[in-house]
Amino acid sequence: MPDNHPEDPQHFRDLLRARYDYPDDIEDERGRRRRRARRGYRRAERARAAQWIAQERRREPIAARAALAVVVLLLGAGVLARVGPDWLSSRHDQPGRASAPATPQPTTADDKPAPSSAPPSPTASPSPDLSEPDTVAEQFVRHYLTRNPPADQDHTAAVRRAAPWATEALTGNLTGNDDPAFGRLVAQGGVSTVSAVTVRPGGDQLPADTPLRVWRTVTATVDVVGYTRYTEKTTLHTELTTTGAGGWKVARVLGV
Repeated sequence: MPDNHPEDPQHFRDLLRARYDYPDDIEDERGRRRRRARRGYRRAERARAAQWIAQERRREPIAARAALAVVVLLLGAGVLARVGPDWLSSRHDQPGRASAPATPQPTTADDKPAPSSAPPSPTASPSPDLSEPDTVAEQFVRHYLTRNPPADQDHTAAVRRAAPWATEALTGNLTGNDDPAFGRLVAQGGVSTVSAVTVRPGGDQLPADTPLRVWRTVTATVDVVGYTRYTEKTTLHTELTTTGAGGWKVARVLGV
């Protein structure tokens, strides 16, 4: 890429014509699937470059004429703030100008204001069911693996959606660490939804259950729509702990 000045238009054109280094998972595809994945990757990269260019252009200093116009507007606003109320009130107090009567507030028979016809504000959503570890494990995995990268921006949005079924320590751990699965989903231009979830006991490969701690193996059917459509099975081993009156919550996840 030519070493142009950052404000030179040629610099921004060179950014949009830059060569692309495709991710390995795209290069591993064959034939039409690879070409389609490359096109999608180029579109995403061009969109990101255009957004960056727009931000850089907004940072450029404004022209002297524009700066002068801003100063004039600010001075005019200051003058209007000082004399505007008195000037407006003097115009309204001129003879021959009748002010519109205030609309009376409807009253009931005992002279109390009538109730508003506006709909009541929605009530808060009910708390999640934490009484059964199987239900908690299913809901956590279902919300955690449902992802929409264009809207979510990063993997922490899914972590927040699954947070009601997880301990604070697990939520903080997942939020503070990258998720490779989210990166692969972004590279595929995909959006994932969970169509089915199966919950089984931990089995011989995991510790035995106790009254305060249990293990569950959760298998989710994840449908991905992106450059290609496909369905995959994702298995997570979850450790759940009881929080007393608060019920069960997922405290640890293996396989993330």
